[in-house]
Amino acid sequence: MQDEDIVKALGALAQAHRLRAFRALVVAGQGGLTPGVLMERLDIPANTLSFHLKELTHAGLVTQTRDGRHLIYRAAFERMNALLGFLTANCCEGADCAVPTTAPCDC
Repeated sequence: MQDEDIVKALGALAQAHRLRAFRALVVAGQGGLTPGVLMERLDIPANTLSFHLKELTHAGLVTQTRDGRHLIYRAAFERMNALLGFLTANCCEGADCAVPTTAPCDC
């Protein structure tokens, strides 16, 4: 991904409704969700949801397909993974930087 694409994707996710919608589509997986289902799950009005889905689609994070009379929105997993890869590339200069796990408390 180019820097411009990264900025566009991060900008699209930097809004609460869009982040919630994107996360719901990630959870839904390849099956995706219709706008009606997203509206119900997120309690967002139709016109507001439509605006946010357009922004996510423009950023390349969401795809839209038609299935008969219904639109199906899906997370663009390849694009999402590219964004995550960019953010974590060269993390900690190659050193193991995972948060160490701690033993459960025996309190």
